[in-house]
Amino acid sequence: MAESSHIPTNLTGKMLIAMPSMGDPRFAKSVVYMCAHSEEGAMGLIINKPTEDLQFTDLLEQLDIKPAPDAKDIKVHFGGPVEHGRGFVLHSPDYITHGSTLQVDDAVSMTATLDILEDIARGFGPAASMMALGYSGWGPGQLEGELADNGWLTCEGVPDIVFGAADRDKWTAALESMGINPLVLSAEGGSA
Repeated sequence: MAESSHIPTNLTGKMLIAMPSMGDPRFAKSVVYMCAHSEEGAMGLIINKPTEDLQFTDLLEQLDIKPAPDAKDIKVHFGGPVEHGRGFVLHSPDYITHGSTLQVDDAVSMTATLDILEDIARGFGPAASMMALGYSGWGPGQLEGELADNGWLTCEGVPDIVFGAADRDKWTAALESMGINPLVLSAEGGSA
């Protein structure tokens, strides 16, 4: 498959924004922060879909982790349809677990071990964080095909959107970071 010049070759550290025409309801109006992208495939976490029935305190209880009285409560998100039982924490780069923390870019890191949950529960975690259960994954060439079919827009990974914006506002904020008014997007593709 010839690579289209408008599709970035490496989306690591970028965000995917689901187009209104996205056919998969799990990804409708989703924003995915891309943790890795190469010829071998891609992996990212949906950052704007909080779980309906699982709170961070419930998760800590299930893992037998006792939180400190002043510990931060972070939202648990649906990170994607792959490996629902596996947890990932996107966080600011001020926290590192050697051998377990992936520095995605200068502003965002990812850790997928219990250490970070224990440290957050004890008040020693990163300054900014968000947790996801499961992840979004694509095989070789799969994401590029979805991009070519206009399933996604791509934009810079903006830490203020990843960690700061309210979940219900992240899709709109990501579009606006590109100068796009969400009201002008059509659910139907077309050409001029």
